[in-house]
Amino acid sequence: MSINILKYESEVWRTADLLIGAGIKQSDFPKYMMPYFALLMVESRLIREANRLEEEIGKNNVEDFVEEFQLAGLGYNDYIIRQGKSLKDICKNDKAFDSDFHLYLKSFDPETKYLLGVDKGAEDEKFLDISGISGQLKKKRILFETVQAWSEIDLTPFNNSEITTLEEHIKRKWADISAETAGEQYTPDDIISLISELIASKIEDNGRFLTIYDPTCGGGNLLFGVEDKIKEKFKRPTKTFGEDWSDSLYALAKIESRFRADSEIKYGNTLTNISFIEKRFDIVVANPPYGVDWKGYQKDIQNDTTERFVALPSISDGQFLFTQHILYQLANDGFSVVVHNGSTLFSGDAGSGESTIRKHFFDNDWVEGIVQMPTDEFFNTGIYTYLWIFNKNKPVERKDKVILINASELYEGLKKSKGKKRKQMNLDNRTEIVKAFTDFKENEFCKVFDKWHFYYNRQSIMLTNVDINGKFIEMPVNETKEGEKVEAKSIKLDPVKITITDEAGTVTFTHFEITEFDETNCPSLDSKFNEEIKPNIAALDYKEQNLKVFTKKAIYWYDSDKDTIIEEIGNKRSELGCGKIVIKSTFKKASKSKNASIVITVELTKDLQKDNETIPYSSDQTENQEWITDFMAKYVTKPFEYLDNVIGVEINFNKVFYKPEKLREVSTINADLEALENDLINLEKELAL
Repeated sequence: MSINILKYESEVWRTADLLIGAGIKQSDFPKYMMPYFALLMVESRLIREANRLEEEIGKNNVEDFVEEFQLAGLGYNDYIIRQGKSLKDICKNDKAFDSDFHLYLKSFDPETKYLLGVDKGAEDEKFLDISGISGQLKKKRILFETVQAWSEIDLTPFNNSEITTLEEHIKRKWADISAETAGEQYTPDDIISLISELIASKIEDNGRFLTIYDPTCGGGNLLFGVEDKIKEKFKRPTKTFGEDWSDSLYALAKIESRFRADSEIKYGNTLTNISFIEKRFDIVVANPPYGVDWKGYQKDIQNDTTERFVALPSISDGQFLFTQHILYQLANDGFSVVVHNGSTLFSGDAGSGESTIRKHFFDNDWVEGIVQMPTDEFFNTGIYTYLWIFNKNKPVERKDKVILINASELYEGLKKSKGKKRKQMNLDNRTEIVKAFTDFKENEFCKVFDKWHFYYNRQSIMLTNVDINGKFIEMPVNETKEGEKVEAKSIKLDPVKITITDEAGTVTFTHFEITEFDETNCPSLDSKFNEEIKPNIAALDYKEQNLKVFTKKAIYWYDSDKDTIIEEIGNKRSELGCGKIVIKSTFKKASKSKNASIVITVELTKDLQKDNETIPYSSDQTENQEWITDFMAKYVTKPFEYLDNVIGVEINFNKVFYKPEKLREVSTINADLEALENDLINLEKELAL
């Protein structure tokens, strides 16, 4: 039957012809079409339920019939239920249409009017805003023709699931043309089928109640699609829960939910509204928006008290906020499949928000598998997407293990592209993936790892740079009051002057004794400091300039050829080793005993450089430290000190499934070169003619 209902897809899109004629741009079509499509769904379902009830109890007593219908809690419209008038009937009289259509809309029950956006005030949520949209179409003088075109589409013969099929095809096309809602409306049916089949591989037909949740449900296609496909395979009773912040998409999902046996859809931002925070769900599915920043509600998330967020990802991408929320609300024996882009696999170094979040998932052993999908699978993007498969109750044999499935080549090409969607996974493709996940064994497109494989050490170290002889400036060792010997951080010099000479040997900068500069001989001392001394000192570069520091006993400068500091005492020169000449200027305010003065200090320090090394990780702490030590001995040749060590987690599909490019035979390359030489010889001959 679902094939038959799709013939109405073209009829729905014919209603857009009127919008084109009225000068409405294509990207705005969803705004003008959603309210009437929702109206059509509501009316057809009300008529169908009314016909069913009439067969059961008859309609001899209209009041009893109306009361019985209202008790069903499916919504109500007096025109449809009591008077038996449909939208099509109203459109038969164009002269009375305006008043009849207004009364028709007003005759819906309060909740339906709320969702459709009937006569909303300026401060109210408008959701589908059917009154506002109808007003705009009336100004363009196409309201009657638009409603009439919609009324010709008869959906009453179809059941809820079939109407949902049509709805998802329409929402997919809306997603294609609306930049505003790109990536947020529609998950392709083949991906919904794969997600459902992965879930089905994990659940039993035991008759137990099954709760299914989508915290970013949009119009409900993924949530309700998964429910329908599970119901096709199992007899388990289900209840769906969803939440979304898009006015129109929430309204569509809410309207859909009212015609399902047990469904609860809430309006709001999952990350701040927390509608179902007290609940834990058996199944969670989601395709959260990616590449969308969360700056607008940053403060609320930072002040969140639910303890959902172990870390915060980059402000420019909130995917992992939703995933943390999902894992928080997933039952202790729950199963979840979440669609993400590639950034969640590897973005952020160890210690970053993203890496910390990944580590949290792996530490708790919630990640059972990750599937790389083909490119060009979605309607709004051609990038690779990934299914994260979470399981809070892994079987014993899968504890601390993760399967990576490279399904990037498991697809068939579409004969006709749908937006950016050029590929789809057919039944055979999906069966291969589910079988690989179920078998949990390696094959040509699957690899199974201990979860620790994805961990790594980011070991921070402080390197001491050395000169060409491997030498560095050695610091004096001082003794503390407690008798502990501590290496000094610098060697303090007592400068008399600092000079810079150009290539010709001309002194271009000189600073004489510091005692020259105090309030006794320089009334505008602070001006001299800020305008002359401070900027000149800040501009000094001991490596790039021919800079020398004179003290009463010695001269110091940097020898770039040997990367060392030279100390000259009399006629004797010594190489102290690699180091830095640090020059600072300070303005000291006047005190009771001293005038204000400018103080210039010069110190010799080690040339230190902070570095980070990425080293494989072992869950055995003794072995992990051995790996770090061995790595340092093998790859780090300069003296160093250990700083902090941070454990990171990342997943790199390209590295795991890397296939080296096959090199051509040398004989083939030589033949190509010979042919090229012949071509050049012939070309030279032609040019010589």
